[in-house]
Amino acid sequence: MQPMRLAQSETDERPRRARYIRDVGSVEGVSESEVEALRKVTEKYAFRANDYYLRLIDWSDPHDPIRQIVIPRVEELNDWGTLDASNERAYTVGHGVQHKYRDTVLLLCNEVCGAYCRYCFRKRLFMDGNDEVSNDVSAGIAYIAAHPEVTNVLLTGGDPLLMSTRRLVEILGALRQIPHVRIIRIGSKMPAFDPLRVLDDSELQATFRRYSTPEKRIYLMCHFDHPRELTDLAVSGIDCLLRNQVICVNQCPLIRGINDSSAVLDEMFSTLSYVGCPQYYLFQGRPTQGNEPYEMPLVRGWQIFSEALQHGSGLARRPRYVMSHATGKIEILAVDPRYISLRYHSAQDPANAGRFGVYRRDDQAYWFDQLQQVAMPEV
Repeated sequence: MQPMRLAQSETDERPRRARYIRDVGSVEGVSESEVEALRKVTEKYAFRANDYYLRLIDWSDPHDPIRQIVIPRVEELNDWGTLDASNERAYTVGHGVQHKYRDTVLLLCNEVCGAYCRYCFRKRLFMDGNDEVSNDVSAGIAYIAAHPEVTNVLLTGGDPLLMSTRRLVEILGALRQIPHVRIIRIGSKMPAFDPLRVLDDSELQATFRRYSTPEKRIYLMCHFDHPRELTDLAVSGIDCLLRNQVICVNQCPLIRGINDSSAVLDEMFSTLSYVGCPQYYLFQGRPTQGNEPYEMPLVRGWQIFSEALQHGSGLARRPRYVMSHATGKIEILAVDPRYISLRYHSAQDPANAGRFGVYRRDDQAYWFDQLQQVAMPEV
């Protein structure tokens, strides 16, 4: 499977910036018979997409993976999961500020994305009445300045690249005034949803060059879920980021019906390594309300992941398969006929850092809380 290329008529002239669509009934590929049922879904979980990304969908295939990423499904209304599956509220230290791991603070600085992934673990942010995101990050900046142990700041939300460049300049400039902040990370799916956000903004490019320095880099945490998102335009966007001194890596969840195939992951990991945006984490999907149709059992996920890592160069085989649990990032290390082996890659409680555990194999379990630990004999 090759990454989808834009049609010749679309490459003769410079494409225009994406046009956004907020009514699922306005999507040409969605039939009239589907619209009423899907609008009921979007009344609860917001819908947003754009014409660039919708052109990547093969509308003749009802199971098309790009379609599954952004077009609602009625199964989202099933009574399943919780809105804050990783208990992010427990680590919220201020409005729009999370501090779970010693070195890293998250600033939830935007509540809009280029499109809304149907499996999003933060879909609560896009629901009516939610106020977790703060457009004013001054309190977060002050918190970071007062905590010298914080060397990493992650701008997230929502998608920070949906903000104006002027606002990004303000935030990046304020963070670069704090000596102990060495890394600024920006979590964004815009390189997949709308590459022209990067390609057509010279001011944004200059901002990256200014604030991503040899000793204090900006990392763009890209979010490609499927190799078909890696169009020529998307690859050009990655190249533009690299040429403007930004380090690019990719992270995404393992999602049923989208990338739950070792061949798909193998192709994506390899292609990302070729273009300079290697895979960083593959996440187990969080048990978030509305996400039942996208969940994968842990054992099957491990099998798919481990099969994908049997191919490609070493640069394509670096990702870790992890759960972002309330207690930390838990890496799935191995599965055998009887047991699942896990290790805390990162832990909120320093006592758990690096802790290894063996759990009874359960082929139906999809989350850490469902596993039963095996008592280890004393040495």
